[in-house]
Amino acid sequence: MLSKVLSSAIIGIEAYLIEVEVDISSGLPNFTTVGLPETAVKESKERVKSAIKNSGYHFPDDRITVNLAPANIKKEGTGFDLPMALGILAATEIVPQETLAQYLVMGELSLDGRVKPVNGSLSMALAARQGNYTGIIVPHANRCEASVVTDVSTFPVKTLSQAVDFLRNQAGIKKELVDIAALFHRDALYDVDFSDVLGQEHVKRALEIAAAGGHNLIMIGPPGSGKTMLAKRLPTILPALSFEEAIETTKIYSVVGMLPADQALLNTRPFRSPHHTISDAGLIGGGHIPRPGEVSLAHNGVLFLDELPEFKKHVLEVLRQPLEDLAVTISRAVVTVTYPSSFMLVAAMNPCPCGYYSDPKHTCTCTYQQIHRYRSKISGPLLDRIDIHVEVPAVPYKELAKRTRAESSQNIQIRVERARQNQVRRFGDLKIYCNAQMGSRQIKKYCQIDGRSNALLETAIDKLGLSARAYNRILKIARTIADLEGNEHLSVEHISEAIQYRNLDRNKAVN
Repeated sequence: MLSKVLSSAIIGIEAYLIEVEVDISSGLPNFTTVGLPETAVKESKERVKSAIKNSGYHFPDDRITVNLAPANIKKEGTGFDLPMALGILAATEIVPQETLAQYLVMGELSLDGRVKPVNGSLSMALAARQGNYTGIIVPHANRCEASVVTDVSTFPVKTLSQAVDFLRNQAGIKKELVDIAALFHRDALYDVDFSDVLGQEHVKRALEIAAAGGHNLIMIGPPGSGKTMLAKRLPTILPALSFEEAIETTKIYSVVGMLPADQALLNTRPFRSPHHTISDAGLIGGGHIPRPGEVSLAHNGVLFLDELPEFKKHVLEVLRQPLEDLAVTISRAVVTVTYPSSFMLVAAMNPCPCGYYSDPKHTCTCTYQQIHRYRSKISGPLLDRIDIHVEVPAVPYKELAKRTRAESSQNIQIRVERARQNQVRRFGDLKIYCNAQMGSRQIKKYCQIDGRSNALLETAIDKLGLSARAYNRILKIARTIADLEGNEHLSVEHISEAIQYRNLDRNKAVN
């Protein structure tokens, strides 16, 4: 007796169709799973056997072979429990094979037959749509995220017996429906707002420019000056997530198992702030069984690294690939996976180990060698990928005592979105979505400057000691400043302001 059930396996964040073949033949009682199953999949036989018996069905005392095809793809997780159980019941003619073949099935089984949630149901729903299948049968707890794919009917089940009755047409299951338009266009609410930040107007301006052009940014200032507070509010002024961005970001959180059970879609940009003790695998992704790291969890959002020099140097160096390629590739002996990682990097650091270098109200106790050693922990290639450097001084008391609220995130976001729309129109079909992604060819074409601006830039590089690599960064920032003002041409004022955001280059020149 042979039966087939369609399920899916996750590689990276994409789902691939898996055919669960169940063969029951005469012989000594045995349950064998083949097709590159990892430990959790091999253990399914105990859960499946108990779930079938405790749900009131007969478990065959014969030789059972389960093949997960294609056999060259490693199978992970517990989502094959329900397909295996239904395959055994189909092979024993309890479930009709013709009806079962119309659906993709996934779910973990408890010993009493309850269907428990699994990771990656959104990816499976997308795979079902691509394969033109009638619908998917998923755990009840995964119903929200799976139903986001409206072209595929989602049938949530709570128990094995409920799934069997549905397939035997003995009981109906209400198809899960979600209003995508209402869900997605609902105002994304953040717990923080720029109106809460008193003072620091020049830093807010730098963050607005960073958001408008997609520029990476580093803030340098003493402890308590508000660097973390400002960074947490950056997602509130970024352009609203598009539907495609929301789907891709939600897929990552679904695969990792970090999507709330009652939330169908992420509609706010993620903000990730890992501790400086994080490992390179935790930041970039990896492990024995590869899983996304913080750079992928920050996809389409912000990755904030507080106390940047405290991170291990080899951990910071692995950031270079995702910053350059907007993706992370992890290779293992059995599989190679790629995770998206298009994020804005925002970093914060003290100017010196004690934190009070150049602070007018506190005396710095660090020597020149200590300061140099502290700053040299950040390599040149990494610093080269950070466009904007801005100082964040301590806020004076008179600013803290003001009763008037600062400009809201909503007002700033309007200007940012207008600037981003200008960039989308400018770059057209080049697959460049913001000024920070411009290459040398685009810089030469869209960042042309007049004689006065050229003279100012030459003086900045020669007299202030700015590095040669700062040249393109300044032009990119100036282009964004001009976009915020709605100007197509760069002026000397745009170049002048952009030069102010290469603070670490000037400090190197002085030192």
